[in-house]
Amino acid sequence: MKKYTILLVCSVAAIVLLGLLANSINAKEDERKELLNTHADIINPIFSSEWQRYYPREYDSWKQTKENKRLEDMVKKWPQLAVVWAGYPFSKDYNAPRGHYYAVQDNVNTLRVAAPGVPNSSVQSPLPTACWTCKSPDVVRLMETKGDMEYYTGKWDKWGSEIVNTIGCYDCHKADTAELKVGRKYLNTGLVAAGLSTFEESTHQTKRDLVCAQCHSEYYFRGTKYEDGKTAMVVTLPWKDGLKADDMMKYYDEGANFPDGKPFADFVNKISKTPIVKAQHPDYELHTTGIHGKKGVSCADCHMPYTQEGAVKFSDHRVQNPLRTMDRSCMTCHRESEAKLKAVVKEKYDRKESLFAITVDNLAKAHLEAGKAWEVGADEAEMKSVLNLIRQGQWRWDYAVASHGGFFHAPDETLYTLAKANDYAQQARVALVAVLAKHGVSNYSAPDFDTKDKAQKLAGLDMKTLIAEKLEFKKTLEQEWLKQAKENGRLDEKIRDYKDDVSSYFGEAK
Repeated sequence: MKKYTILLVCSVAAIVLLGLLANSINAKEDERKELLNTHADIINPIFSSEWQRYYPREYDSWKQTKENKRLEDMVKKWPQLAVVWAGYPFSKDYNAPRGHYYAVQDNVNTLRVAAPGVPNSSVQSPLPTACWTCKSPDVVRLMETKGDMEYYTGKWDKWGSEIVNTIGCYDCHKADTAELKVGRKYLNTGLVAAGLSTFEESTHQTKRDLVCAQCHSEYYFRGTKYEDGKTAMVVTLPWKDGLKADDMMKYYDEGANFPDGKPFADFVNKISKTPIVKAQHPDYELHTTGIHGKKGVSCADCHMPYTQEGAVKFSDHRVQNPLRTMDRSCMTCHRESEAKLKAVVKEKYDRKESLFAITVDNLAKAHLEAGKAWEVGADEAEMKSVLNLIRQGQWRWDYAVASHGGFFHAPDETLYTLAKANDYAQQARVALVAVLAKHGVSNYSAPDFDTKDKAQKLAGLDMKTLIAEKLEFKKTLEQEWLKQAKENGRLDEKIRDYKDDVSSYFGEAK
């Protein structure tokens, strides 16, 4: 009898505990549904600070992107970059990206956009307005209120006092419901060209990729004439023939794809005279070719993992390296230890860096050797195939490394693309030996470019003048832009509280 009494008491206790647990679960589920059904009344959605009232956890985690203050000067780390990009603004200044919090300021600070407004400046606003496109929700506002044609028309400094708020909530979410959305029409245009579903036709999981893809993709600026006669440089995704490096090179090489009937080039290398396509950041494209993308893992799953806080589950908006949040980003699927996974990632990274170094060195030397060939009398007929080899190699090298996480998103595709790039570069160098020999030059050795200063001089850059002009711009026109933005109520001053103290060139003007 005593035995049955004990069992009865334990059973009753278990039932009570299960009831309490069920009530707790139901309460949490009700709270979760209530939060998901929030209908926000946001007056100015461009100001991310206004979203805090409705989405405090997402907002607070987003604001933590300001903690990534470190800026790495990639031209200093890899001087070859100044040579392979000679004649293009990236040879002046190229830094590893920081967090979303600094997107606008880093765009304003870079030497690539020059020093508009400075009297007698050597270069005035060389880049189009399209260079703002992925930096700010103000861009979405301008596209919505002024139209794409007006937004894309003109030079970069046109929108200096309008685009002042950094990447935020309105770039990816509807203001009333926080439902995912994209505000940049070229994404759907690119998807349709590739034969893929538009954003609106896609599943929610795919949309968690595509809100990132609207900015983290390869693109070019396409000269487009509008009805009023204006010509605008429109952001365009080269996806017509596919999303791989070879597919996009096929697209760029086909003159029929472009208004002038010629293969596309972002610039002509100043040293070798090679028409070059500058890869941007094909993060989405490489992701789709890797195992995570093929298995349906979204960008947000790893870079913005779900986080539990009490009864609330939310997406961590501190977009960052997944290795910093492995418990939520990796271990939910993988069963290895964190240490083992980190070792795998390091191996992939080391392999990519090794092949990167070999390839960029061969490309830089190919440019310099081609420059020597022109100098000693080579003609266009002799150089045509050589320049095409350099073009093909540089595109694939750039494509593989411009996607900063490519070594992990799609390691096989990254290494394959880098290997092809290096093969093209070596073929070009072998061919140049014959061209140089034909013009009486043997055993030519490319000049030394082992420092940033040496490489930028080979690229023909007067860095002292460029930096001095930029610093003058920052003291004058940039301050006027900020003043106008404040006076017109366009600046979210609750957000823009950082110090403008990080750049690859601050303190270098002598």
